[in-house]
Amino acid sequence: MEAWIILSVAAAAFQTLRFMLQKQLSMGALSALGATFARFAWSAPFAALLAGVALGATGAGLPRLSPAFWAHALGGGLAQILATWCVVALFARRNFAVGITLKKTEVLQTALVGFVLLGDRTGPAALAAIAGGLAGVLVLSRGPDSVARQGVFNRAAGLGLASGALFAVSAVGYRGATLEVASDLPLLRAVVTLAVVTAAQAMGMAFWLAWRDRAQLARVAAAARPGLAMGLCSLGGSLCWFTAFTLQNAALVFAVGQVEVIFSLAVSALVFRERTTLREMSGIALLTASIVALVLVA
Repeated sequence: MEAWIILSVAAAAFQTLRFMLQKQLSMGALSALGATFARFAWSAPFAALLAGVALGATGAGLPRLSPAFWAHALGGGLAQILATWCVVALFARRNFAVGITLKKTEVLQTALVGFVLLGDRTGPAALAAIAGGLAGVLVLSRGPDSVARQGVFNRAAGLGLASGALFAVSAVGYRGATLEVASDLPLLRAVVTLAVVTAAQAMGMAFWLAWRDRAQLARVAAAARPGLAMGLCSLGGSLCWFTAFTLQNAALVFAVGQVEVIFSLAVSALVFRERTTLREMSGIALLTASIVALVLVA
């Protein structure tokens, strides 16, 4: 099995744990924005330490970072902040498994963003498989019976689809950034990019919260135990994603990462004691089948 596939599955597992912790935090003292900030604030120190260790172990100096690197990295970082906020806000409206599945529409959008920004190409068979996943998205976006009268045009569906689009932009941005790092070592390109991005995200959100909602800064600091766990999960997931992006088209990496839907169903049932309706299960099955087909034909 190719390395990028293993990395994608590992990233999905780490990411499921991280979103579980974010949902728990957002259900307590933290707002959606505070829970989003916690993800970056607690992972940035670990990312910086990991980059330092990697640079020291390889004996390499800091690689040259081109202007294109900064454009890709900072653009991707901003898109990821907005995408993460959308997902945390979505958790307040739908259950964990459905929220994660709507977020995973990123794979349906990354192929297009990757082609536009980086020229990454996806074959006709893969595009057909991606299009098939839209049926699952439409079924999921309709929601449970209590909100079915809203149809597919509701706030939960909008947040899910927006998060998918923004995660697509961030993934392509990160792939572009890693390819701009002047090193022949995929892992080194990944950790340097990760350290730069998470530091920028943590500082940017800290300034924003200091201006708009200073109380959240203190609450994030007080949530040290879950925050540290979330930071480590975030670091593991991001490192796996970033390394996979150095090896393969971002759309295919996210396609394999759709295994997160299965992980999220287990978390939804075992941790949050949530029930998934038959219609929602049908939508999840349709979307997952489209991703399996995508992996087979890619």
